[in-house]
Amino acid sequence: MSGTRPAPPSGAARVGRALLDRLRRLWGWLAPRLRRALTFWRRSIQARVVASTLVLSAVVISGVGWILLQQTRDGLLRHRAEVVLGEVDAEVSDARDRLEAASGTEVNAGRQQRDLVDPIIERGVSRGYAVVLAGPEGDDPPLRTGGGEYTSGLDLVSVPRSLEDHFDGVNRPTAWTYTDIVRRPRDATTGVEGPTTRVPGIIVGSQVQLPSDGKTYTLYFLFPLTEEKDTLGLVTRALLTAAGLLLALVAGLTWVVTRQVVTPIRMARQVAERLAAGRLQERLQVAGEDDIARLAYSFNQMATNLQRQIRQLEELSWVQRRFVSDVSHELRTPLTTVRMASDVLHDAREQFDPGTARAAELLQAELDRFENLLVDLLEISRFDAGAAVLTPENVNLGDVVRRVVAAAQPLADQRGIRVVVEEPRVPVRAEVDVRRVERIVRNLVTNAIDHALVDDPDEAVIVRLASDDEAAAITVRDHGIGLAPGEASMVFNRFWRSDPARTRTSGGTGLGLAIAQEDAHLHGGWLQAWGRTGQGAQFRLTVPRHNGGTLRHSPLPLIPEDAASSDAAVVGPGTVVPAREEER
Repeated sequence: MSGTRPAPPSGAARVGRALLDRLRRLWGWLAPRLRRALTFWRRSIQARVVASTLVLSAVVISGVGWILLQQTRDGLLRHRAEVVLGEVDAEVSDARDRLEAASGTEVNAGRQQRDLVDPIIERGVSRGYAVVLAGPEGDDPPLRTGGGEYTSGLDLVSVPRSLEDHFDGVNRPTAWTYTDIVRRPRDATTGVEGPTTRVPGIIVGSQVQLPSDGKTYTLYFLFPLTEEKDTLGLVTRALLTAAGLLLALVAGLTWVVTRQVVTPIRMARQVAERLAAGRLQERLQVAGEDDIARLAYSFNQMATNLQRQIRQLEELSWVQRRFVSDVSHELRTPLTTVRMASDVLHDAREQFDPGTARAAELLQAELDRFENLLVDLLEISRFDAGAAVLTPENVNLGDVVRRVVAAAQPLADQRGIRVVVEEPRVPVRAEVDVRRVERIVRNLVTNAIDHALVDDPDEAVIVRLASDDEAAAITVRDHGIGLAPGEASMVFNRFWRSDPARTRTSGGTGLGLAIAQEDAHLHGGWLQAWGRTGQGAQFRLTVPRHNGGTLRHSPLPLIPEDAASSDAAVVGPGTVVPAREEER
């Protein structure tokens, strides 16, 4: 079998993969640390206060330091400029005096230039400044090409073009500006140029006239600002050191102050968490008489009052549960006797007059409802007492749903409501308590039939089933009066009706959905409701496929596909979310 081998990766590809691997390893090392840092930042008010104070302090200190540096710099330069101008005036006056004292018969202009500039250059070398003699004015002095007399090692680019342009004529006033003094020192023996240096400086220009030729020349004096630069650097370092120490002091003080405030708050949070966990005896330690101490005292008083009220409510709830349980049990015996008498009367109702026969039938119907109420009350009392237990078995939920729908079919036919079951081809199986799941589905289906629209034959009560690897779900959808947002928060409350004036065809007790929700919670599942006024409602039961499993999602959406996305959807008892959002 022949074939071609893939071409080996090129060098650039190998380098790219190696770089990508390094970046992945770097990100793998950096990501958890960034997450921890962000978590610490979100949870620590102390860190945020210290960081905010440091940032604001740094901004203020930077602004003040910049202003101080600018004022110091301007003062140094202004003082240096005054000294330089005075020194230049002295040099120019001395040069003019020497020129006036020269012989009137002197005609050698070159010699007079050297006699003029050489002493100034020598004094400049000894005093640390450079000198350039340019001119005469009116000609084209080759200053940039090395013409004129100037201090050895000075680069003529140090003379700014703007200052040259100022002295493009005669009788120009003295002028000065800032410049960079560039030097290229040359070894006197070898002629090799040394490294170029560039320092800031002040250049002053002034014109003089040579008697020998009557022409005007310009003297440029270049004074370095090395001392001022060093002084400014020293001031800058001092300000930076002071700013660093001040920021450290501010950070320390802020940390101490915030710690004094945050520590009691953290203790209060910890105590509040323990109180929320049921440890009602927890209290804050009170020390001192300041605001924090009074807050701790008020917190302890609140905790004591809450503990007292919770105990009272627990005792009242226990008394209520005990009363309901005792009354439910005690009523069964007289109810049995009344049931026996009612059965006798109901069986003999054909021998009575019509009014008495109707009364016997009503008595029998109300006794049936009373018995259902007692059964529901006993079931609620078992849930309240924590005595309800599961008897799970692996069943096909589709069989349970079809059995419930078949039992509710006479009620649906009586109201003219169609009940449709939609289930997948694969059986929906789960480990559940069949009796409790059947009771949940029966409550949902009979409620949907009760609230469906009778005058719309095209609408139907739709029961859907679905499952995945972790969960199984059943939804019951009706297109009746629906649930208003305010009503949805009470839909699972005991003895609550969406429309108190509405007649219950199925003769419910008002405890059905409350018991159904308790049954769902006993399975570790969810029973949730969605409703929209005038467009019906949908209830969804979701249970783990395996007993003891944990639910993370539901195989069926709570919000029906035919619902408009503009209104609000209700998830569970009283929770409102946007209809376009798929919860869980």
